[in-house]
Amino acid sequence: MDEKLKIKLSIADRVYPLTVDLSQEEGLRSASKKIDNMIKQFEENYAVRDKQDVLAMCALQFASQVEQKKVDNLIDGSESITRLKKLSVLIDRYL
Repeated sequence: MDEKLKIKLSIADRVYPLTVDLSQEEGLRSASKKIDNMIKQFEENYAVRDKQDVLAMCALQFASQVEQKKVDNLIDGSESITRLKKLSVLIDRYL
């Protein structure tokens, strides 16, 4: 059973206390740092005054990265190729 850990993450100058599994801590801290770095980049490159707007742009950036990976995987087809190979092996066994 995973141990629970109480941590505090700072995002956009706000502190968020969380209780997380020990295995999640590193990932959450890394994500928090990435968000803060992205916030700084948006504030430096664009005339944005409202933190909510900056956070919305960060959310859009992260979500688009996830979606782009899905699209790239569909184009690449590596997942489909792996599945087809497994199906081919199963068919060969039955023949």
